[in-house]
Amino acid sequence: MIDPHIAFQEILNHVAPLSPIALSLTEAMGLVLAEEVRAEENYPPFAASTVDGWAVVAADDSPRRRILEGSGLAGEVPQAHVVPGTAARVMTGAPLPPGSDAVVMREDSVEEGEFVRFTRAVRPGENVRPAGSDIAAGTIVLKAGTPLGPAEIGLLATVGRFSVRVHPRPRVAVLSTGDELVEPWEVPGPGQIRDSNRYALIAAVRQAGGEVVHSGRVSDRAEDLQEEVRRALEEADVLITSGGVSEGDRDLVGVVLSELGIVHFRRVRQKPGKPLTFATVGGKPCFALPGNPVSALVSFELYVRPALRRMAGHTLLRRPEVEVRLRHPVRPDPARVEFVRAVVEREENQWWARTTGSQASSRLLSLTGANALLRIPPGPPLPEGAVVSAILLAWPEDH
Repeated sequence: MIDPHIAFQEILNHVAPLSPIALSLTEAMGLVLAEEVRAEENYPPFAASTVDGWAVVAADDSPRRRILEGSGLAGEVPQAHVVPGTAARVMTGAPLPPGSDAVVMREDSVEEGEFVRFTRAVRPGENVRPAGSDIAAGTIVLKAGTPLGPAEIGLLATVGRFSVRVHPRPRVAVLSTGDELVEPWEVPGPGQIRDSNRYALIAAVRQAGGEVVHSGRVSDRAEDLQEEVRRALEEADVLITSGGVSEGDRDLVGVVLSELGIVHFRRVRQKPGKPLTFATVGGKPCFALPGNPVSALVSFELYVRPALRRMAGHTLLRRPEVEVRLRHPVRPDPARVEFVRAVVEREENQWWARTTGSQASSRLLSLTGANALLRIPPGPPLPEGAVVSAILLAWPEDH
């Protein structure tokens, strides 16, 4: 067995960001930028009014000013040329007319026929957004490695980019192994159970930003498993299997992966998830997860999710961790670090955690509603109030 931190590093040694592709802005949402983006021009490209009002010469102290012809709408080229004693209408976002250097808000004016009178003076540059004040030409607006959200997509459009190079979503194959498995809509016969792992892992892949391109159930026959692994890796960048990684006669996944590629480790010193196998086949990462539902999902969270994020170009791979106090005693495993499902809450500037009850690796109910995994090192019993580290699967609802 190897320690969890060594397993994590070994996986990262064999995964890398996928080669960039060019996508339109409408397709790039949620992906990671693979290039540096600079502004090629000033934004705004002209001095613009930030309010509806009157373009004026700020130093002009005329009591009344003649209204120049023209509407001053956004999107129009201003026709008026402002000089002392005159004013031109201007709307929010419209270019500042030549000669003017400030804008008086409409609320601070009184129209009197062909003239306008102002109730307050303005300073040079008041209510004016100068050219290049938002983005100057040559500015780096987005760095490679930036995840693209709505604001980033809007910024790309602002600087004139209609397509961008990004790391694609990892294409993932998910296989369940075992003759005992049936589909959720089927009635299990004697000795059979419904296949929950495949559906849980498909959901986890999608939540992590991956794209499931192949999924299925495989029997406990080596030739069937080998054929299905080959077929899956023809389509996918990553393979995830569940089941068939223990020491039984029909636990053949590790054997098949060693025949097709290189197995880097078979056991991790942790609970749940000890029988975790990591291999590469043709350079593609393969994760053989345990068959118990909790073990499969905890292993996915700790190892597969970070790998998928790295392949997608992310630099932040892991969930945030905080120190929490236990609401009740916890008995650690004597030899392995244990990842305990828990609910973490914030009270009086302190994080508190309570476990979700029985931590059996078959009890999927212990993960529903959990928002954290407590990292419990091996050792003596921990009393109420003891401080441990918690991996936050989701922020508490009030935070």
